[in-house]
Amino acid sequence: MKLKITTVGNSAGVVLPKELLARLHLEKGDVIYARETPDGIHISPYDPELAAQMKVAEGVMHRRRSLLHLLAESDHT
Repeated sequence: MKLKITTVGNSAGVVLPKELLARLHLEKGDVIYARETPDGIHISPYDPELAAQMKVAEGVMHRRRSLLHLLAESDHT
């Protein structure tokens, strides 16, 4: 897909066609991430750094689920 760089205020930007936004499930105001890869630049709504952090957090929550459950119950008393 060929995209043109255009002026946006004092900066430059790329306008994403509606079809591409629909395929990526994006709307105006959403955040996208750009990563440099050996094949070029990869643009995605997926943040691999956040996904890695969430995987660690899910592991902690799974291992400590009993403690987290007790803490949640004590908050209601």
